[in-house]
Amino acid sequence: MEIKTIGVVGAGQMGGGIAQVSLVSGFHVLLTDVSGPALDKGRAGIVKGLDIMVRKEKITAADKDKMLDRLVATTNLSDFSACDFVVEAATERRDLKLTIFRTLDGVVPAGSVLATNTSSISITAIAAATRRPDKVIGMHFMNPVPLMKLIEVIRGLQTSRETFDATMELSRRLGKEPVSANDYPGFVANRVLMPMINEAVYALMEGVGTAEDIDSIMRMGANHPMGPLALADLIGLDTCLEILKVMQEGLGDPKYRPCPLLVKHVEAGYLGKKSGRGFYTYPKA
Repeated sequence: MEIKTIGVVGAGQMGGGIAQVSLVSGFHVLLTDVSGPALDKGRAGIVKGLDIMVRKEKITAADKDKMLDRLVATTNLSDFSACDFVVEAATERRDLKLTIFRTLDGVVPAGSVLATNTSSISITAIAAATRRPDKVIGMHFMNPVPLMKLIEVIRGLQTSRETFDATMELSRRLGKEPVSANDYPGFVANRVLMPMINEAVYALMEGVGTAEDIDSIMRMGANHPMGPLALADLIGLDTCLEILKVMQEGLGDPKYRPCPLLVKHVEAGYLGKKSGRGFYTYPKA
Protein backbone atom coordinates (compact mmCIF):
# COMPACT_ATOMS: atom_id res chain seq x y z
CA MET A 1 0.00 0.00 0.00
CA GLU A 2 1.67 3.22 -1.19
CA ILE A 3 0.82 6.20 0.97
CA LYS A 4 1.60 9.70 -0.27
CA THR A 5 -1.37 11.78 0.87
CA ILE A 6 -2.84 11.63 4.37
CA GLY A 7 -6.21 13.11 5.20
CA VAL A 8 -6.85 14.39 8.73
CA VAL A 9 -10.41 15.02 9.90
CA GLY A 10 -10.45 17.57 12.72
CA ALA A 11 -8.06 20.51 13.07
CA GLY A 12 -8.05 20.65 16.86
CA GLN A 13 -5.20 19.82 19.21
CA MET A 14 -4.96 16.18 18.13
CA GLY A 15 -5.75 16.62 14.45
CA GLY A 16 -3.32 19.52 14.14
CA GLY A 17 -0.61 17.46 15.79
CA ILE A 18 -1.24 14.49 13.49
CA ALA A 19 -1.11 16.81 10.47
CA GLN A 20 2.16 18.33 11.71
CA VAL A 21 3.99 15.02 12.18
CA SER A 22 2.69 13.87 8.78
CA LEU A 23 4.12 16.97 7.11
CA VAL A 24 7.45 16.59 8.91
CA SER A 25 7.58 12.97 7.72
CA GLY A 26 7.25 14.04 4.09
CA PHE A 27 3.58 13.39 3.35
CA HIS A 28 1.07 15.61 1.61
CA VAL A 29 -1.76 16.44 4.04
CA LEU A 30 -5.42 17.37 3.58
CA LEU A 31 -6.84 18.88 6.76
CA THR A 32 -10.55 19.44 7.31
CA ASP A 33 -12.85 20.84 9.96
CA VAL A 34 -16.40 22.13 10.16
CA SER A 35 -15.59 25.80 9.57
CA GLY A 36 -13.03 28.17 8.10
CA PRO A 37 -12.15 29.70 11.52
CA ALA A 38 -11.54 26.24 12.97
CA LEU A 39 -9.25 25.42 10.05
CA ASP A 40 -7.42 28.74 10.40
CA LYS A 41 -6.83 28.05 14.09
CA GLY A 42 -5.60 24.55 13.30
CA ARG A 43 -3.23 25.78 10.61
CA ALA A 44 -1.89 28.46 12.96
CA GLY A 45 -1.14 25.74 15.51
CA ILE A 46 0.78 23.75 12.91
CA VAL A 47 2.78 26.84 11.90
CA LYS A 48 3.57 27.50 15.57
CA GLY A 49 4.74 23.92 16.03
CA LEU A 50 6.97 24.09 12.98
CA ASP A 51 8.37 27.45 14.13
CA ILE A 52 9.41 25.80 17.39
CA MET A 53 11.22 23.12 15.39
CA VAL A 54 13.01 25.83 13.39
CA ARG A 55 14.11 27.58 16.60
CA LYS A 56 15.41 24.28 17.98
CA GLU A 57 17.25 23.72 14.66
CA LYS A 58 15.43 20.45 14.01
CA ILE A 59 14.33 21.78 10.61
CA THR A 60 15.25 24.86 8.57
CA ALA A 61 12.98 27.74 7.61
CA ALA A 62 13.11 26.45 4.04
CA ASP A 63 12.00 23.00 5.26
CA LYS A 64 9.08 24.62 7.05
CA ASP A 65 7.96 26.43 3.89
CA LYS A 66 8.11 23.22 1.87
CA MET A 67 6.05 21.41 4.50
CA LEU A 68 3.37 24.09 4.50
CA ASP A 69 3.26 23.92 0.70
CA ARG A 70 2.18 20.27 1.11
CA LEU A 71 -0.71 21.24 3.43
CA VAL A 72 -4.20 21.81 1.99
CA ALA A 73 -6.96 23.00 4.34
CA THR A 74 -10.55 22.39 3.24
CA THR A 75 -14.04 22.32 4.73
CA ASN A 76 -15.20 19.95 1.98
CA LEU A 77 -14.83 16.26 2.75
CA SER A 78 -15.28 15.45 -0.94
CA ASP A 79 -11.69 16.67 -1.41
CA PHE A 80 -10.59 13.55 0.48
CA SER A 81 -11.00 11.56 -2.72
CA ALA A 82 -7.28 12.27 -3.16
CA CYS A 83 -6.28 10.54 0.10
CA ASP A 84 -4.40 7.26 0.40
CA PHE A 85 -4.92 7.06 4.18
CA VAL A 86 -7.26 9.01 6.47
CA VAL A 87 -7.05 9.64 10.21
CA GLU A 88 -10.20 10.93 11.91
CA ALA A 89 -9.56 13.07 14.99
CA ALA A 90 -12.95 14.63 15.68
CA THR A 91 -14.62 15.11 19.07
CA GLU A 92 -14.95 11.91 21.13
CA ARG A 93 -18.63 11.28 20.33
CA ARG A 94 -19.81 8.00 18.89
CA ASP A 95 -22.65 9.46 16.78
CA LEU A 96 -20.35 12.07 15.25
CA LYS A 97 -17.66 9.54 14.38
CA LEU A 98 -20.15 7.16 12.77
CA THR A 99 -21.49 9.99 10.62
CA ILE A 100 -17.98 11.00 9.56
CA PHE A 101 -17.04 7.44 8.64
CA ARG A 102 -20.19 6.94 6.57
CA THR A 103 -19.32 10.10 4.65
CA LEU A 104 -15.65 9.17 4.23
CA ASP A 105 -16.63 5.72 3.00
CA GLY A 106 -18.47 7.29 0.09
CA VAL A 107 -15.63 9.66 -0.81
CA VAL A 108 -12.25 8.07 -0.09
CA PRO A 109 -10.99 5.49 -2.63
CA ALA A 110 -12.07 1.94 -1.80
CA GLY A 111 -8.49 0.76 -1.30
CA SER A 112 -7.61 3.42 1.26
CA VAL A 113 -7.50 2.86 5.03
CA LEU A 114 -9.83 4.80 7.33
CA ALA A 115 -8.27 5.17 10.80
CA THR A 116 -9.80 6.70 13.89
CA ASN A 117 -7.95 8.44 16.69
CA THR A 118 -10.70 7.50 19.13
CA SER A 119 -9.42 6.91 22.64
CA SER A 120 -12.21 4.59 23.76
CA ILE A 121 -14.99 3.94 21.20
CA SER A 122 -15.32 0.48 19.61
CA ILE A 123 -13.36 0.16 16.37
CA THR A 124 -15.69 -2.67 15.35
CA ALA A 125 -18.74 -0.42 15.72
CA ILE A 126 -17.12 2.39 13.71
CA ALA A 127 -16.06 -0.08 11.00
CA ALA A 128 -19.62 -1.43 10.76
CA ALA A 129 -20.78 2.03 9.61
CA THR A 130 -18.76 1.54 6.39
CA ARG A 131 -18.71 -0.85 3.44
CA ARG A 132 -15.01 -1.53 4.09
CA PRO A 133 -14.79 -2.81 7.68
CA ASP A 134 -11.59 -4.68 6.78
CA LYS A 135 -9.91 -1.31 6.11
CA VAL A 136 -10.96 0.45 9.34
CA ILE A 137 -8.55 0.57 12.29
CA GLY A 138 -7.83 2.47 15.49
CA MET A 139 -4.77 4.72 15.54
CA HIS A 140 -4.72 6.30 18.99
CA PHE A 141 -2.07 9.02 19.11
CA MET A 142 -0.94 10.42 22.46
CA ASN A 143 -1.12 14.11 23.38
CA PRO A 144 0.88 16.21 22.51
CA VAL A 145 1.28 14.34 19.23
CA PRO A 146 4.60 15.91 18.08
CA LEU A 147 6.32 14.90 21.34
CA MET A 148 4.77 11.57 22.36
CA LYS A 149 6.21 8.44 20.75
CA LEU A 150 3.36 5.97 21.31
CA ILE A 151 0.57 5.12 18.90
CA GLU A 152 -1.90 2.55 20.20
CA VAL A 153 -3.00 0.51 17.15
CA ILE A 154 -6.35 -1.26 17.57
CA ARG A 155 -7.83 -3.83 15.20
CA GLY A 156 -11.59 -4.19 14.95
CA LEU A 157 -13.15 -7.62 14.57
CA GLN A 158 -13.00 -7.38 10.76
CA THR A 159 -9.79 -5.38 10.33
CA SER A 160 -7.52 -7.20 7.87
CA ARG A 161 -3.90 -8.13 8.49
CA GLU A 162 -2.96 -5.98 5.49
CA THR A 163 -4.59 -2.92 7.07
CA PHE A 164 -2.90 -3.61 10.40
CA ASP A 165 0.54 -4.04 8.80
CA ALA A 166 0.13 -0.87 6.72
CA THR A 167 -0.87 1.11 9.81
CA MET A 168 2.09 -0.18 11.82
CA GLU A 169 4.43 0.73 8.97
CA LEU A 170 2.91 4.21 8.60
CA SER A 171 3.23 4.77 12.35
CA ARG A 172 6.96 4.07 12.15
CA ARG A 173 7.32 6.36 9.12
CA LEU A 174 5.76 9.09 11.28
CA GLY A 175 8.58 8.58 13.78
CA LYS A 176 6.34 6.84 16.31
CA GLU A 177 6.44 3.53 18.16
CA PRO A 178 3.23 1.60 17.50
CA VAL A 179 1.95 -0.94 20.03
CA SER A 180 -1.03 -3.22 19.43
CA ALA A 181 -4.07 -3.25 21.73
CA ASN A 182 -7.34 -5.18 21.55
CA ASP A 183 -10.73 -3.62 20.84
CA TYR A 184 -12.25 -3.23 24.31
CA PRO A 185 -13.57 0.01 25.87
CA GLY A 186 -10.65 2.32 26.68
CA PHE A 187 -8.18 -0.07 25.00
CA VAL A 188 -5.04 -0.17 27.22
CA ALA A 189 -3.92 3.43 27.74
CA ASN A 190 -7.23 4.83 28.93
CA ARG A 191 -8.35 1.62 30.63
CA VAL A 192 -5.51 2.28 33.08
CA LEU A 193 -5.19 6.08 32.91
CA MET A 194 -8.79 7.26 33.22
CA PRO A 195 -9.61 5.48 36.50
CA MET A 196 -6.49 7.11 37.98
CA ILE A 197 -7.57 10.57 36.78
CA ASN A 198 -11.12 9.92 38.01
CA GLU A 199 -9.83 8.85 41.44
CA ALA A 200 -7.71 12.02 41.62
CA VAL A 201 -10.87 14.07 40.99
CA TYR A 202 -12.64 12.16 43.78
CA ALA A 203 -9.70 12.93 46.09
CA LEU A 204 -10.05 16.62 45.19
CA MET A 205 -13.84 16.58 45.70
CA GLU A 206 -13.50 14.87 49.08
CA GLY A 207 -10.87 17.35 50.28
CA VAL A 208 -8.09 14.79 50.56
CA GLY A 209 -5.78 17.40 49.02
CA THR A 210 -5.69 20.45 46.81
CA ALA A 211 -5.18 20.04 43.07
CA GLU A 212 -1.59 21.22 43.47
CA ASP A 213 -0.92 18.81 46.34
CA ILE A 214 -2.48 15.81 44.59
CA ASP A 215 -0.45 16.46 41.46
CA SER A 216 2.77 17.11 43.41
CA ILE A 217 2.41 13.84 45.32
CA MET A 218 1.90 11.86 42.11
CA ARG A 219 4.77 13.59 40.34
CA MET A 220 7.27 13.08 43.13
CA GLY A 221 5.87 9.88 44.64
CA ALA A 222 5.08 7.96 41.47
CA ASN A 223 7.62 9.69 39.21
CA HIS A 224 4.90 10.84 36.81
CA PRO A 225 6.01 13.70 34.53
CA MET A 226 2.66 15.42 35.07
CA GLY A 227 0.06 15.13 37.81
CA PRO A 228 -3.29 13.50 36.97
CA LEU A 229 -5.36 16.68 37.32
CA ALA A 230 -3.00 18.74 35.15
CA LEU A 231 -3.02 15.88 32.65
CA ALA A 232 -6.83 15.85 32.65
CA ASP A 233 -6.79 19.57 31.88
CA LEU A 234 -4.40 18.93 28.98
CA ILE A 235 -6.52 16.10 27.57
CA GLY A 236 -9.76 18.05 28.04
CA LEU A 237 -12.21 17.34 30.86
CA ASP A 238 -15.03 16.77 28.35
CA THR A 239 -12.93 14.13 26.63
CA CYS A 240 -12.12 12.45 29.95
CA LEU A 241 -15.82 12.41 30.82
CA GLU A 242 -16.82 10.87 27.49
CA ILE A 243 -14.15 8.17 27.79
CA LEU A 244 -15.32 7.24 31.30
CA LYS A 245 -18.93 7.06 30.08
CA VAL A 246 -17.92 4.73 27.23
CA MET A 247 -16.01 2.50 29.66
CA GLN A 248 -18.83 2.47 32.21
CA GLU A 249 -21.40 1.55 29.55
CA GLY A 250 -19.20 -0.90 27.65
CA LEU A 251 -17.82 -2.76 30.66
CA GLY A 252 -20.85 -2.40 32.95
CA ASP A 253 -18.68 -1.81 36.01
CA PRO A 254 -19.51 0.98 38.50
CA LYS A 255 -15.81 1.55 39.17
CA TYR A 256 -15.74 3.63 35.96
CA ARG A 257 -18.53 5.96 37.18
CA PRO A 258 -17.40 9.56 36.48
CA CYS A 259 -16.78 11.65 39.57
CA PRO A 260 -19.61 14.20 40.11
CA LEU A 261 -17.03 16.99 40.32
CA LEU A 262 -15.76 16.11 36.85
CA VAL A 263 -19.34 16.23 35.55
CA LYS A 264 -19.90 19.64 37.17
CA HIS A 265 -16.74 21.10 35.65
CA VAL A 266 -17.83 20.00 32.17
CA GLU A 267 -21.34 21.35 32.72
CA ALA A 268 -19.82 24.70 33.73
CA GLY A 269 -17.68 24.80 30.59
CA TYR A 270 -14.47 24.32 32.59
CA LEU A 271 -12.92 21.96 30.05
CA GLY A 272 -9.25 22.42 30.90
CA LYS A 273 -6.45 24.14 29.10
CA LYS A 274 -8.41 24.62 25.87
CA SER A 275 -11.10 26.67 27.63
CA GLY A 276 -8.74 28.53 29.96
CA ARG A 277 -10.04 26.86 33.09
CA GLY A 278 -10.29 23.32 34.42
CA PHE A 279 -8.81 22.19 37.70
CA TYR A 280 -6.33 25.02 37.08
CA THR A 281 -6.64 28.36 35.30
CA TYR A 282 -4.61 29.18 32.21
CA PRO A 283 -3.68 32.44 30.50
CA LYS A 284 -5.43 33.15 27.24
CA ALA A 285 -3.31 32.28 24.19
